[in-house]
Amino acid sequence: MSREQKAVERARKAFFTGRSKSLEYRISQLKNLQRFMQERQKEIAEALKKDLKRSEFGTSLYETLGVESEINLALKKLKEWAAPRPVNKSLMTISDQVYIQPEPLGVVLIIGAWNYPWAVTVGPLVGAIAAGNAAVIKPSEVSAHTSKVMEEFLPLYLDKELYPVVTGGVKETQELLKQRFDHIFYTGNGMVGKIIMEAAAKHLTPTTLELGGKSPCYIDKDCDLTIACRRIAWGKYSNCGQTCIAPDYILCDPSIQDRVIEEIKKNIKEFYTENPQKCPDYGRIINQRHFKRLMSLMEGSSIAVSGEHNEAECYIAPTVLRDVKPDAKVMQEEIFGPLLPIVTVNSVDEAIKFINQRDKPLALYIFSSDKKLIDRMIAETSSGGLMANDCLMHFSVSSLPFGGVGDSGMGRYHGKHGFDNLSHMRGVLLKQLKMEAVNKMRYPPHTADKLGWARFFIVRHVDFGSLGRMAMLALMVVFAAVIIQKYFTD
Repeated sequence: MSREQKAVERARKAFFTGRSKSLEYRISQLKNLQRFMQERQKEIAEALKKDLKRSEFGTSLYETLGVESEINLALKKLKEWAAPRPVNKSLMTISDQVYIQPEPLGVVLIIGAWNYPWAVTVGPLVGAIAAGNAAVIKPSEVSAHTSKVMEEFLPLYLDKELYPVVTGGVKETQELLKQRFDHIFYTGNGMVGKIIMEAAAKHLTPTTLELGGKSPCYIDKDCDLTIACRRIAWGKYSNCGQTCIAPDYILCDPSIQDRVIEEIKKNIKEFYTENPQKCPDYGRIINQRHFKRLMSLMEGSSIAVSGEHNEAECYIAPTVLRDVKPDAKVMQEEIFGPLLPIVTVNSVDEAIKFINQRDKPLALYIFSSDKKLIDRMIAETSSGGLMANDCLMHFSVSSLPFGGVGDSGMGRYHGKHGFDNLSHMRGVLLKQLKMEAVNKMRYPPHTADKLGWARFFIVRHVDFGSLGRMAMLALMVVFAAVIIQKYFTD
């Protein structure tokens, strides 16, 4: 067997022991993961500095704090999430136990991404552990130093049979995808997402695909441009623009384009100094392949701010492009870098039409003080998530599901949504071998009279309170007596 196949088989064998199903065991593993994130901060930060030139404080702010928050929430809420969930009953099931029981799916494959390797690899792992699954962890080979830290240190804290780390590149990922899993969780681009789905289809394996796309940012000409542009500049240029929910392009009225450019330019200087290349808070493009891709995207567009670059360092300064045409090269694919195109539109109608003519994005941003305009944008567009008057922050809200729609992905995670996504919601109905007279209406021979009784009991859905349940139980006894009298004395 290959190394990858052995890892999957060990994880499945460990899952079948049943130890991951115990709430106590899940809690112990989550606490170990929490301890790992706290004790290995230095190794995590050093690896990300080598991979993305991210600062130590940036690593905590954008990655590890969010994961720690997810772990804390899971520890606090796990017993509640894993408990049976009562559901409404019909008259037919008033005396029965009817509930949903979350149960583990089995062995989950988590394929992480390189841009936020801890948030999008360990983040889903929190949900997998909380839900009682085994998980094979495949970090991205692109962030090589971070991948090495995961491979070296995670097995020291977690059950290495239940949660093996498999490193490597395309070949290793392809070998993993040949194996049977109970769920595959992938974060990355749409092209690879289609390959993941094709491989998963061979085993009818459900998938969660966290992809991306061109997330629009509409600026209302009457909003506070100073604050709007400050928040947009932060959202766009964090992690050197390599964020799946970064504002991909701006839509605004031609009359405010110059002001938007000046405000963003001012904030670039404030955030990253006059020389971002020397600023410790400004990162680098992950590798030269992506550097060259980004440089080619600028072809044919007018640079309004910066455009400075250094291939040897994989450095591209925070850049703004003006008067960008819809058919420009930079508008044909997700940018995933520090290039911010501005496309002018003459009205909100035109902006909505522009958005709806393209693939559904992972995020949609609108800056406006007009609630009616915001409500209209919500009602008339579709996206994985929507945020008004800020960027990125919806990712940090654990009570909101995070995920895409259409070409931007499927499935969701964060908090309870991650637990539910990686659980099977098993429907349970527990009856007793009593009150058989009530069931006589469903047994042959079928008659119009029986159908009438069945319609009364089955079609009506009532939300019974405690007093209502007692009353209906009494009513059921009366009905049973009537049925017994009618059918058993005939």
